[in-house]
Amino acid sequence: MVGEDERYVCLDSDTGLFSATSWGEAARRYLNLGIAEQNLMGVAAGLARSGRIPFVNTMATFAATRALEAVKLDIAWNDLPVRIVATHGGLSAGHLGSTHHSLEDLAIMRMLPNMTVLVPADGPATESLVRAGAELPGPVYLRLGRGATPALASREPVRIGVAQSLRRGTDVTLIATGPYPVLTAVETADELAGAGIDVAVLNMHTVKPLDQEAIVTAATRTRGIVTIEEHWAAGGLGSTVAEVVADLGVACPVRRVAVADRFAAGTGGHRHLLARNGISGATVTEQVRRLLA
Repeated sequence: MVGEDERYVCLDSDTGLFSATSWGEAARRYLNLGIAEQNLMGVAAGLARSGRIPFVNTMATFAATRALEAVKLDIAWNDLPVRIVATHGGLSAGHLGSTHHSLEDLAIMRMLPNMTVLVPADGPATESLVRAGAELPGPVYLRLGRGATPALASREPVRIGVAQSLRRGTDVTLIATGPYPVLTAVETADELAGAGIDVAVLNMHTVKPLDQEAIVTAATRTRGIVTIEEHWAAGGLGSTVAEVVADLGVACPVRRVAVADRFAAGTGGHRHLLARNGISGATVTEQVRRLLA
């Protein structure tokens, strides 16, 4: 994509992801600035101010915490078109331990004025959101995992700010964000259907701006909402959905499936750590049954 438009620039933080990439004519617009995330964001802001559209590549935990001041003041405050492509989101860097887990980034980024926050659930959605986000007027935070994840069986297009309906239902609505949480929601909904429980599933790939209309529909047409995310319970998808429901003043319970208020200790594979921290079909099923009880 960098080769398609002279304005596009790729700024890397020595991740090694592009070591075998042939940039061709666009090679001069690939800059490896090393492991210096705050500097990375400052340079991106300067390029954006000069008419470029920088795509910044670094790990999510470093983008959202180590470089936060630069993201807040250099990028968000100036409403600049910097695209922060944050890899290793959530627990996907589980092999590196809790220092590399990113369970706070959605809360941090959605709080920043002017910031659009995107969390694609599979490869095709990632491409769609990258292309759609490329021309937005302000900054974008795009949260990715580490490795490939299964593609969703959905023909509904992914549009920024519009929740993707993956399953219709009348009993409970599952609202999920991110690859494995969305996959867990779909799989669990199919299993619950066998028990006579009709579950709707929404892929909330845009955490900000949030599709409030979809949440209103869920809150008024089903008996409750269960959110699923790869994030601490505070401040993420569940919190923002609960905020919308509270503002509506409707009697709709919201239950959150998220990582508890503790550091996710240990190392391991991605799905292993998710299950170990309660991001699983069993937890979702339990919350659905509690709602219906």
